[in-house]
Amino acid sequence: MKLVLATHNQGKVAELRAILEQSVPGIELVGYDGPEPIENGTSYLENALIKARAAHAHTGLAAIADDSGLAVEILSGSPGIFTAIWAGGKDNVANRRLLLAQLKDIPESHRAAAFVCTIAMVDADGDECSFTGIWPGSIARDERGEHGHGYDPIFVPEGFEVTAAEMEPEVKNVLSHRSMALEQLASYLNQA
Repeated sequence: MKLVLATHNQGKVAELRAILEQSVPGIELVGYDGPEPIENGTSYLENALIKARAAHAHTGLAAIADDSGLAVEILSGSPGIFTAIWAGGKDNVANRRLLLAQLKDIPESHRAAAFVCTIAMVDADGDECSFTGIWPGSIARDERGEHGHGYDPIFVPEGFEVTAAEMEPEVKNVLSHRSMALEQLASYLNQA
């Protein structure tokens, strides 16, 4: 089966390939070089579907896309779908600093958060399905760690004392929200 990865992010392509090609025998993953659609959905699912539909329409092949973000409980699930632009632009350092400033006076007991990833798939016939992974944790008081990206340096996964950025990438990739959603997708593809 040929499957288009509806992203221009080569790091994400490499991560998805590493997981899916090991989990789904006979799958051939191809990159996407078509136009990038406007993500104007109001949920992770809507944004993932916008991207998967665009890649399917452009290539005629089955396509998957993901949308992910950080949901902070005391902020009613924000930054949510605005995770990448929380501080007004795609600046990871500014995004983290703004979030830490917003939570500065919030006690540990109210710093619950979760990384959320929804993967949408549009198959070759245009049928759609989705898979969601949720990685619970909390927001640290300061940035720690050198691995990962985005909010990893301030996210402490449930059951751990270290941030996601302090974890070895191999460990993080097994536990993460994206890994959870990809496991569901792989299971679905293996049953198809």
